[in-house]
Amino acid sequence: MTTESGKRVVIFIESNTTGTGRLFVRAARKVGFKAVLFAANPKLYPFAEEEAVPIIEIDTQDEQKIIAACAAIAGENVISGIVSTSDHYLVLAARLARRFGLPGPSVEAVMACRIKTLQYRALSDAGVPIPASVAAETVRDAVTAARTIRLPVVLKPEQGTGSVGVKLCQSVPQVAAHAHFLLAQHTNERGLPVPPAIIVQEFVEGPEYSIEAIGTKVIGITRKHLGSQPHFVETGHDYPAILPDKAAAAMVNATTMALGALDLRWGAAHVELRWASDGPRIIEVNPRLAGGFIPELIRVASGIDIITELMRCVIGQEPRTQPTAMQFAAIRFIIPRRSGRLESVTGVEEAAQSETVIAAEVYRPTGSEIRLHGDFRDRIGHIMGCGKDPGVVAQRVEIALSTIKVEIQ
Repeated sequence: MTTESGKRVVIFIESNTTGTGRLFVRAARKVGFKAVLFAANPKLYPFAEEEAVPIIEIDTQDEQKIIAACAAIAGENVISGIVSTSDHYLVLAARLARRFGLPGPSVEAVMACRIKTLQYRALSDAGVPIPASVAAETVRDAVTAARTIRLPVVLKPEQGTGSVGVKLCQSVPQVAAHAHFLLAQHTNERGLPVPPAIIVQEFVEGPEYSIEAIGTKVIGITRKHLGSQPHFVETGHDYPAILPDKAAAAMVNATTMALGALDLRWGAAHVELRWASDGPRIIEVNPRLAGGFIPELIRVASGIDIITELMRCVIGQEPRTQPTAMQFAAIRFIIPRRSGRLESVTGVEEAAQSETVIAAEVYRPTGSEIRLHGDFRDRIGHIMGCGKDPGVVAQRVEIALSTIKVEIQ
């Protein structure tokens, strides 16, 4: 598909396949630019047709083909930005932005974030508080690392996203079994090749939070809710997190140290951390916006549309990060209890009418085959609320969630 000539264009190298992907192309339009999507499989992006976004079908693993396609678009249009909203293409998008002289993050910084061994080494060298983390390329290495760190430990892929493959292991046999499973994976959930390496990490007890930043500006702190162990499925979020000033300042300080250690000073950062008995520990730094509708929580609670503000960065403008509202927002995800065929989801309309609830959505149609993975793919919908009182908002969203019944055959 071709683009209209004479347009100021922002090129997306792949994207989120659901809500945030749609919001990003709308944000490009909002700041006066036309979005063009490069995708290996256009069928992954049904929103593109609905949003009138041209798709260039191309092998997004072939950098030279993408360079040629960008040059062809530049012949008739002005390319004002190149970006990706998908973890798996962040490094490529940064390289392309550099090649075409466009705004973007440091390629080396993005690569250091994506390759967790490099990330943890940089953070440790800078004195950033992190869990003990060891890379392993064999099951034996993983078991040795677990014994050195001391059980329980968390195993995760060297490169990954959305808690895919992340698991808490309480015993050596569990470590060996999950290490064997991870090391046997040659491709990820998108079918892309993955390195034969994993991370064995100290398990940090304590509540989990995330911090969102644009450039060096911290936007706010989100309280995260997790499902039952051994997985780390995010079941909900509250924004902003209600914290003592001293704890909030310690988290922001640790985040600032981490971003500096990685030289991540441009664009978005999503920093995950836990509050341990001795203070904050950075779990990992991601060179992108948060998923899980956290950008939408921030927008409705504070008035800061961080998706649009990131798009301003992409086209070389200054982001606007001053809040215009002061409310609280909460989201809880609809997660089936087991795998099977989705027979029905009832109670959504009633939940949507609940006080403080501003959105109630189901992503999967009736008849879908549901397979629980222990990661973000388990979520089939959500309830979102907003209001002045954080306790009331969270309580009413959870009550609304409890009215929804999911039938799985």
